[in-house]
Amino acid sequence: MTSFLPASFFEQLRTLVGHDHVHTEGDLSLWEQDWRGLAQGKALAVVSPASTSEVAAVVKLCAEAKAQGAAISIVPQGGNTGLVLGSIPDGSGTQVVLSLRRMQTIRGIDPHNLSMTVDAGCILQNLQEAAKSAGLLFPLSLAAQGSCVIGGNLATNAGGTQVVRYGNARELCIGLEVVLADGRIWNGLSGLRKDNTGYDLRNLIIGSEGTLGIITGATLKLYPQPAARACAWLATPSLHHAVELLALSQKHLASGLTGFEAMEQAALQLVEKHMPQLRMPIAPTTAEVFVLLEYSDDESETRAQSRLESLLEAAFEAGVLTDGAVAQSLDQSQRMWDIREHIPLAQAQEGVHLKHDISVTSSSIPAFVERAKAQLQESHPDARVINFGHLGDGNLHFNVQAPLGADPKAFVKELAQPIQAIIYDTVAFFGGSFSAEHGVGTLKPAELLHYKDPVALSLMRSIKQALDPHSLLNPNAVLPPAADAQAGEAA
Repeated sequence: MTSFLPASFFEQLRTLVGHDHVHTEGDLSLWEQDWRGLAQGKALAVVSPASTSEVAAVVKLCAEAKAQGAAISIVPQGGNTGLVLGSIPDGSGTQVVLSLRRMQTIRGIDPHNLSMTVDAGCILQNLQEAAKSAGLLFPLSLAAQGSCVIGGNLATNAGGTQVVRYGNARELCIGLEVVLADGRIWNGLSGLRKDNTGYDLRNLIIGSEGTLGIITGATLKLYPQPAARACAWLATPSLHHAVELLALSQKHLASGLTGFEAMEQAALQLVEKHMPQLRMPIAPTTAEVFVLLEYSDDESETRAQSRLESLLEAAFEAGVLTDGAVAQSLDQSQRMWDIREHIPLAQAQEGVHLKHDISVTSSSIPAFVERAKAQLQESHPDARVINFGHLGDGNLHFNVQAPLGADPKAFVKELAQPIQAIIYDTVAFFGGSFSAEHGVGTLKPAELLHYKDPVALSLMRSIKQALDPHSLLNPNAVLPPAADAQAGEAA
């Protein structure tokens, strides 16, 4: 492979998408650097198409250049809010960043089919608001919803705070429009809930992180807006009690349970330290674990409050609660969610730290946390575990902060690998996943090689070879390059 590019390559790009939408010089950090500032690459060009046909033309041009011997590949990019470095270029200067941010059209809302069809570059919050204006609900909810885009949400199969009721992004998608590695367009924007006519191509593309095709449009599921929501901030003695509370909540609230977030004391103390303006409903020192519970009711505010009060009465009687505060208004509910969503920001203010986005079955969470903490205590007794997450669906953000007074950067640099090994080995012991909702990207391919079933890896490589034989699309993400894979397998 040579670095040869046709002399007219950049001019052809400008002809396809417009002169102002191809960037090769100047400050490109908006596209070249991940939002946490962990890494910055070097793009050959940043190209911003405005339509599916323009995306297809750009991909076809790059594929032709690669066929002629150019060392070129494409990194699709949405809002660039990912956490695994899957949407930024490497340092080679040979990768085209294909940004979808200009593609922000809501193509249509079908209230009778409870669906909406949208461009991949639509900001998630804008979709939520568009659905709401039609009297409907699009329930995908993430901390980054003001800047992340739906194409990226689908490409990474994003999770969020309402998975316990509505599922991941995959469960909220009915159809896709995708540009393939050779520039062909697959139009799968069907609004059908039932279609048993072959392989499920939609779910193959969702979660593939831009390695099999570039999502340019999607048809999404909508739901009726709930008549009422009720939130409660609950104190429990331990994670064991929190899991028992989850079972009670599922029994009493059934499908109305839309959020069940757990936060250990240390996580809330960081919020209290760095965001004192966020007043805690209950002092963090009064319990080991706190739960933020949300219930949505289809009938009335009165019934919502009644069912929630019935749950809390049963929970107190069962001894799984020590205290509780029920939001009396939407404003109070939002303040509870603000506290939960500020935990990552409080961690960032405390200093760089080790993030772990893991999942085990909800029933295994107490045993997992107990085992992982014991092993960390044995090897790194002063390290601080900041544990919080979506207990309702088994997803924890089991993060590790430097000891008080230590240099956070030095701590992360020295101990990232041994601490990660402890946590991921413990996750594997419980049959869990080292990446619950953030994906693999270019940050975790080595972990995929180490922990993924070999047969699954073989199938994944076969699919990649079939759909992208020349490895044009995001070649460093998810599946490592062949040489790295062979080295990992040999080890």
